[in-house]
Amino acid sequence: MTEISAVPGVSGDALYKRKNSVLPVLAILAVIILPVTLSSAGVINQYLQTVLTSIGINIIFAASLNIVNGYMGEFSCGHAGFMAVGAYTSSTLSLMLFTENKFFGAALLSPWTSVFLFPVVIIAGGLFAAAAGLIVALPSFKTRDDYLAIITIASNYIIMTAINNLEIVGASRGLMGMKSTLSAMGDVIPLPWILVWTIVFAVLCIVLIKRLMGSVLGKGISTIRYDEISAEIMSVNTNRMKLLAFMFSSGLAGISGGLFAHMLGFINPSIFGIMKSTEGMVMVYLGGMGSISGSVLSALSFTILLELLRPLQILKWVVIPLLLILLMQFRPEGLMGNRELGGALRGFKAWYAARQKAAGKRRKRSGSAPGEKG
Repeated sequence: MTEISAVPGVSGDALYKRKNSVLPVLAILAVIILPVTLSSAGVINQYLQTVLTSIGINIIFAASLNIVNGYMGEFSCGHAGFMAVGAYTSSTLSLMLFTENKFFGAALLSPWTSVFLFPVVIIAGGLFAAAAGLIVALPSFKTRDDYLAIITIASNYIIMTAINNLEIVGASRGLMGMKSTLSAMGDVIPLPWILVWTIVFAVLCIVLIKRLMGSVLGKGISTIRYDEISAEIMSVNTNRMKLLAFMFSSGLAGISGGLFAHMLGFINPSIFGIMKSTEGMVMVYLGGMGSISGSVLSALSFTILLELLRPLQILKWVVIPLLLILLMQFRPEGLMGNRELGGALRGFKAWYAARQKAAGKRRKRSGSAPGEKG
């Protein structure tokens, strides 16, 4: 049987696959281009740009933590420490290379080069955070659950204490001046650069996690969640999987930290305390363990919720933990569970089609099928 195709020389299956591969690319381009275009045109004001940037940063932060807490099934409680490493590394490089400031003196490079080198600075922060994740991963080889949680909390406090005593980066007073890099980029090409790069890195983060967890290495990471001993019996190198997961997760957290520091323009160690780590855990458990779509949806809803609760000031930290308690009581699997949005939509379509088919059968049995005359 010959397949019919609208394109000469191309089979129907090949055309369908090509269409399915093009649509995600078009969707990604729309996600990147549309907000930037609206921001440049003045349709999206500065406040909404900041909210969109915060959503993108939280997507990276939540998705990175989901690798360890969701896919691998471990319990990390100090993820903000890696975010701090990335934030301070990226900020330090940004101030040294592109701006004249009281911390490091004259700029080493011309400010216009920041347009091209800014992503390098952010990635450098991610690499340093990955190195910190390597140090934390080594004790995790012989620990699980509550013991690993204690180790990660301790690492968060160690990082905060170390930064508190580093005068070169402002110690407890903090580090400022990162907005100058964004201003230099805006002078070259007038775009909302922090929004542009946040969206780009958020998309790359999702794509990389999806590809990793769909690979053989990703399947090895997931086996640890179900039974680590059985995984070792089946020749899975669990130590290697833990090392990979921790480093990759920490590196992405460092990237989110670098973007976060440049969005705020000021950072100090207290920003990356246990409360920031708690925000990450709330987003992971709200979205669903082991679900990228869940991380995206929870980051979106959580950021909007924080903005809505901003008038409550400190009382919002009564409402948010209460939300987590209610979530654990009534839907402990989170919004998506361990499913992805595409799978959930396919399941809904299958359920709806089955329901329509059953309704059609009932109408036929009752003798009132559509188009039948009485």
